[in-house]
Amino acid sequence: MRIIEQNPGDDNRTEVRQQPLGRLLVEKGLIDRAQLARALEVHMRTGDRLGSVLMSLGFIKRKELYGVLAQLWGHPFIDLITSPPDPAVARRFAPELLTELRFIPVAVHVSSGGQEWLHVATSDQPTERIAEEAKRVMGRNVEVLWSVTTDWDIDKALSDIFHSELVTTATMGLYFRNSEESAYRTFRKWQVVAAAAGLLLLLLGVFFLTAVTLIALSAIVNGAFLLSIIFKLVTTAAGAEGERVQAVSDEDVAALADRDLPTYTILLPVFREANIVGLLMENLRRLDYPASKLEILLLIEEEDVETLEAARAAQPPETVTFVIVPDGMPRTKPRACNFGLFFARGEYLVIYDAEDRPDPDQLKKAVIAFQRGDEKLICVQAALNYFNVNENFLTRMFTLEYSYWFDYMLPGLDRLKLPIPLGGTSNHFRTEALRQIGGWDPFNVTEDADLGIRASAEGYRVGVVNSTTYEEATSQVGNWIRQRSRWIKGYMQTTLVYARNPIGLVRRVGLKNALGFAMLIGGTPLTFLFTLPLWILFVAWVVFSLPLDVFYPKVLLTIGVINLFVGNGLMVAINMVGIVRRKYYGLLPFALGNPVYWMLHSFASYKALWQLITKPFYWEKTNHGMSKISAPVPADDSTIPAEPGEEPASSDEEVRKAA
Repeated sequence: MRIIEQNPGDDNRTEVRQQPLGRLLVEKGLIDRAQLARALEVHMRTGDRLGSVLMSLGFIKRKELYGVLAQLWGHPFIDLITSPPDPAVARRFAPELLTELRFIPVAVHVSSGGQEWLHVATSDQPTERIAEEAKRVMGRNVEVLWSVTTDWDIDKALSDIFHSELVTTATMGLYFRNSEESAYRTFRKWQVVAAAAGLLLLLLGVFFLTAVTLIALSAIVNGAFLLSIIFKLVTTAAGAEGERVQAVSDEDVAALADRDLPTYTILLPVFREANIVGLLMENLRRLDYPASKLEILLLIEEEDVETLEAARAAQPPETVTFVIVPDGMPRTKPRACNFGLFFARGEYLVIYDAEDRPDPDQLKKAVIAFQRGDEKLICVQAALNYFNVNENFLTRMFTLEYSYWFDYMLPGLDRLKLPIPLGGTSNHFRTEALRQIGGWDPFNVTEDADLGIRASAEGYRVGVVNSTTYEEATSQVGNWIRQRSRWIKGYMQTTLVYARNPIGLVRRVGLKNALGFAMLIGGTPLTFLFTLPLWILFVAWVVFSLPLDVFYPKVLLTIGVINLFVGNGLMVAINMVGIVRRKYYGLLPFALGNPVYWMLHSFASYKALWQLITKPFYWEKTNHGMSKISAPVPADDSTIPAEPGEEPASSDEEVRKAA
């Protein structure tokens, strides 16, 4: 291989090449000796490149560093913003290859003697493999002319040149991979026909065989409620039986050497979050993970100029990259995540929302959990909980619900080896495995739950890890209804997707997993839809003496009433269990308010059903930063929230940033 060097007569080039990076940076006045000493200490501990360490510590700007690296490597520096690559040349290469090897073809030059030169810009030291790929694509006689640029310039050039391909993949990639797994088409023809036929039969039955039809319908509904309660009782018992499969101790974390940690990508999808994006940056700084091993991709929608400006004003560290997600429909979180996934270079990847405050050691715990699992462990889910527990009735009920769901229900599903629907944040993935199963479905408004089920259908396993991310519980009823109706609509979408071929689903995941999916994903919206009419019938019977006994045998009415009270009592008891692990004993009386909370779910479910029919891909935005309580910042910088009944302590600065 012959690598063409510019300015071969430069007498200083050999001397510059022989100087270590740190010494050259000090000589140029870009860092001082104290900063170099600190960076070398981190470099020895983590094994990371000195340049990456210097940037992560905030000692040097990216462009300054790469300018010096260009000198050390013996090639000129090129700014791809002012000297953009020729798209026609770059597009001859696969974007995945360019991302993997961190280079971009800039232009083709032909000398007077007819020699063809490919000008290549790279953010890593030039390698023979890049030159070989250039020859493979451009022809064996081509020679490489090298330049050095920043990794940010490479990503920006890729985004500009392959804009159409990246947008199409982010939006339609899963559909093109397997249309049967995508919610792009909400209903199949046979599903519409079956629903219409079922409704017609019900109406005919009520008109011609009123008593028989109502008795049959009541028996089916009561049976479904009973099965749902039994399922949750069994799963809760399994979750409470012992420690979680992926439990990681503090001693395990302490024994983990920084040098052995892999690069970790953090995806941060934000949309109209200008009021809290600064707080997000503060929360990320608290992560106990070598900053030089973090790749933080802030995914900002193209039209969201306000959030972009707020993110810039927050002065994020050099480990944060702004990824501008091109405008397009559907404008959803999973579409933004798919766009960010293309640029992700970490071995593992996690998603956090704008208001999230994860436990500092969460990434390390996830690494250990993956190391303990086999290659089929595609994801570990951290628990979610809330820092504004005591703001009002709604936040208390939300906390009860999440404490039960993440501390008992998901561990129970894990223990029983049933499919786990992921939460919307703090999902830790093996990056390549995530790509292999198609990423997220942009047309499913609960892309997280769908992805957990799809991973199971693809033969992967989802686990849980004993770490918590604290979020802001929605404190306003209207905001809560918008959020919950979107979640319920997503469960309906996911049910429709995997019910397209029920027999095929059973063959792929097994009968036990298919039944678990039906109970959890399909059964949840149905339970909420029937809650309101059943309570209306009961109140009308008791208060207004509605003559239900004309249609229902007394035995069936008695069973229904028992089911209503015993079932609700058991569900209240199940939610009470949720306070135990977190010692939220102050929430115990509020568990009795669960029937009211479920009624809100019922209202949200009818809104979800209407939107499923009228605008299935519409993403109801949940407003964050509405809470009057900010995330607590204890003196030891732990993320344990205040006990229920106490106001979380926080600094004036933290309150200002949360406002």
